[in-house]
Amino acid sequence: MASFNELVNQAKPVLVDFSAEWCGPCKAMAPILKEVKATLKENISIIKIDVDKNPKVAAQFQIRGVPTLILFKQGKQVWQQSGVVPANQLVQILNNYM
Repeated sequence: MASFNELVNQAKPVLVDFSAEWCGPCKAMAPILKEVKATLKENISIIKIDVDKNPKVAAQFQIRGVPTLILFKQGKQVWQQSGVVPANQLVQILNNYM
């Protein structure tokens, strides 16, 4: 299995969804991220990280609340936001980093 650093060090932008199974707003993000992926297709990778199963990664990025979205471009963190983000707004934000 690829390490987290390998996953975010792709040529295309990688959106990481830090979430937890017990988190209601995280469940609301799932269909939003599907819509974003359908819109942006192969221009972006979307990865879901469960903070309870990956506490080291969550601590590394100082995740205090879920859901937290972090966008990586060639391994560098370029954008971060906590809370539910509407699909159309998220697509606009991500397009700025394509």
